[in-house]
Formats: sequence, structure tokens, C-alpha cells
Amino acid sequence: VLPSPDRPAPSVSITEIRQYLRAQDIPFHDGYSCLHTPSLFTGDRGDQPLSANAPFTLFIDKTTGSFLCTATLAEGTWQDFQANVEMRLRGVTPIPPASSEETEEEMRQAREDARCIWERALPLWELLDEKETKETKALFGISQVTDATLKRFGVRYLRTARSLVFPWFSPQDATLKGLKLLRVEKKGGTITYVEETLPRFDSYRNLFGLPLIGRRDTELVLTGWELDALALHQAAGVASLALPRGASCLPPTLLPYLEQFKRITLWLGEDLRSWEAAKLFARKLSLKRCSLVRPGNLQPRPLEALNQGLNVTKILRSALLASHKSIVSFRQLREEVFGELVNTEQVSGVKWARFPELNKLLKGHRRGELTIFTGPTGSGKTTFISEYALDLCMQGVCTLWGSFEINNVRLAKIMLTQFAGRRLEDQLELYDEWADRFEELPLYFMTFHGQQNIKTVIDTMQHAVYMYDITHVVVDNLQFMMGHEHLSVDR
Repeated sequence: VLPSPDRPAPSVSITEIRQYLRAQDIPFHDGYSCLHTPSLFTGDRGDQPLSANAPFTLFIDKTTGSFLCTATLAEGTWQDFQANVEMRLRGVTPIPPASSEETEEEMRQAREDARCIWERALPLWELLDEKETKETKALFGISQVTDATLKRFGVRYLRTARSLVFPWFSPQDATLKGLKLLRVEKKGGTITYVEETLPRFDSYRNLFGLPLIGRRDTELVLTGWELDALALHQAAGVASLALPRGASCLPPTLLPYLEQFKRITLWLGEDLRSWEAAKLFARKLSLKRCSLVRPGNLQPRPLEALNQGLNVTKILRSALLASHKSIVSFRQLREEVFGELVNTEQVSGVKWARFPELNKLLKGHRRGELTIFTGPTGSGKTTFISEYALDLCMQGVCTLWGSFEINNVRLAKIMLTQFAGRRLEDQLELYDEWADRFEELPLYFMTFHGQQNIKTVIDTMQHAVYMYDITHVVVDNLQFMMGHEHLSVDR
């Protein structure tokens, strides 16, 4: 029904990867989160050994073993990589692992739709009159962003949808591969930003601003929003990129494009969830090269800092190093303690919108906590927990479901009904509209059912945490996962 982190491919250790590369005479060097090798898919063919003088454009993820060639955009698992090495040894031209024809067709259609929208969109400074341009900029809070900055990043405006349009150009040949549309919704006094991506978010691998990065750039600021990347470049003249899913996820397939940077500053947003995400992403990117901008009154998100006339360069200089020794003094913790006191509401976790009474009991969803719900069969545990998880998921908490008692189709039906707030079986014409909106949630299902080996389940969870930055895991229920014969054993 939705993307499911199937049982991970057989795990491979970094030691095994290095041994295999040495045994096959493949030159490589160690990067921050990937090993770099010459590509199997470019240059000389046949059974010639790969030359150490060739550009090292193939990147192997140290955690999963999956690879990406930035020159040809070929990607695949560690098993695919080994299969291609074997083909090469036999003198056969390696073939990049292909995606299914259906997926290819969907991607082609999405790119065609993106191209049509892109051609209809206008550069902001070319709107009919200056008044419309000023009003549009004010609506998105970018009055301080100059036309030169918008032009440099290729930002356009789609008048019919009242949306800003951010392009995704291929790093390989600068062709248009997709778009992100951003519109503003006003409800009462609050303003919310609504994003839409083409192609769909799970295949939208864009790092906004990537074509503007030079080969010699060694320092980067990573942001969670396209408008922040514009503000950073304008205010501090630094190389800046925006993540496609903001602070909710850093897909491992993007790591190869970040390998060239010796220093990365993460400035993802102005709340504590962005701060938590920055610490999580820094571990993926290698702690020793990362610095984090801590949210605070004088350190809002980059666009806000530009609008308030704050010194953006000074804020960047004050970023905290992500790596730390095993022992710290209070002096080093002082700022963090102050941050927790200032943001007491946020420290208590992500609040449930539908369950105010639950907020009084649990204070909110906090990472690193275990909550156990008990009750007799048929008392509504699954129904309640599916709504409890859905509530958090709708607020951007990446959620992994392990439903060992009921199958995923039935669970997804329950959650979709709760999400729509109506009986869809009586209004089938609305199904596609609600299903499209439901698909956008950061929600994943494990494909297990009934009794399972505990190690396999934990391996799958760890895989999902690395791949999708999961911060909330639901196991329903423990008894079914463990099997009835283990109930007497303290596990």
C-alpha cells in the first residue's frame, strides 16, 4: 500500500567491502560516509582493471553497501555492485540495475508534467507589474530576497496556483528532472506552507542549489528549506543546499553529493525538532566535519535572520561542533541547558492534536521513550494506537509500523479512514483524492506477520532508521511477534 522497508538486503560490513575491493584490484579511498572508486559504468570496458587515474565517481555507502555513480546516475545494492564486477571480469559490459518499466513510465510522466508547469511559470521579476511582484514576495516572506538571488537559483512563480516553483536540475547534464511547488495557506492568524513535489516525494532526490556548487567548494551550509538556502547565499555568500524533505529525512542516496565538503554546517530550522534532526543527520554525514546552529531567539531560521537584519555570518561562526569527547564539563553543556529552559514546551515532545488529555499524561512524543499500552482483546488497542500514531505522523514524525497481528492492508484501511474522517466505502469517488494525500505522510510498514525472529525485526528497524530517519516505531502487538510459547520467558 505504501513504501515498506522490506527486510533489509543481507547486511555487509565496511571491512568486507574493503576486502572485496582489494581482492578485485579496485582502487578506492575512504570518504566521510562513502568509499570512492572509479565507475564501472564509464570509460574503458572489458576485463581491464579499473585505473586509479580515472575519476572516482562511484560511491559505496559504508553502512548499507549500496552504490551510486554520480557520472551515470547508476545505483543499486551491494549485491548489484558485485554482480557488475563479475560481469566486467568476464568481459561483459556492466549494466546499471534497471527500475521496473512501470516506475520508468511514472517518472517519465512526472517529468513531462514538471516540464509543462515549468514552461507556464514566470520568473518573479517578470510579473505584469511591480505591485504584484511586491505582494507575492511579501506573501512568501521574501521581500528582502533580491531578484538577482531568485534568478541565480532559477525560482519562478506559477500564477494559476499562486505557488513558487523550485526546479530540480540533473547534476549530470542540467536537464529538468522535477519541481517543488510551495504555496501559502492562511487559517485565521496562522500561515502554513504547503509543498508539492513532482515526481512523488519518495523518488524526489533533489538537493536544491546543487548545480551552483563548484568543484572546489569545501564548505557548505545544509538547510531544511529552499527559501533558507536563498537567504543564506544572499546574506553570507556561502554555498548552501536545501534538503528535499526538510528536517524529516536525509535519504542516503544524497550522501555521495555531499562527500566533497570538508565542513558542513547544519542549520535546519528554528525549533528543537530541527535541532534533533541535525544531530541525527550529522551522524550520517560524519560527526568530525559537521557543525550545528542551535535554535534560539537570536538564531532563528536563515530567512527570518535575513528579514530581521541579523548578522548571518556571525551566527554561522558560532555553530557548535557536532563531534564531542566522552567527557564534558558544564561549561560545554551550559548553552544546551539554557536552550531546554527557554523551550520547555518543545522539550516535552511533539503534542498530539487529537488527544489533549494524553498530552497531560505523556507530555508528548519524545524520542528514546518506550510506552506500553495494555488491555484485553477487542478493547480497541490497535484502533487507538493507529490514530495516536497517525496524529504524530501528520505532524511530520517519521513513523514505522510493525503490525504482527493484523495485515498491512487492513491496518492501512483503518488509518486511511481515520485520516479522512469519513466512511470511504460509501464515497468511493473520493478514494483517490484521500489516498494521494495519505501517501504523502512519512509512514512506513514492516512486512512481517505473526511470530518472528527478534534479531530480524531489530535489523529491519535499524535499516529503516538509517534509510528513512524513523523517529517513532510501533509494535502491535508484542505477544504475536514473540509467539505464545515465549510468554513465560523474560525477554
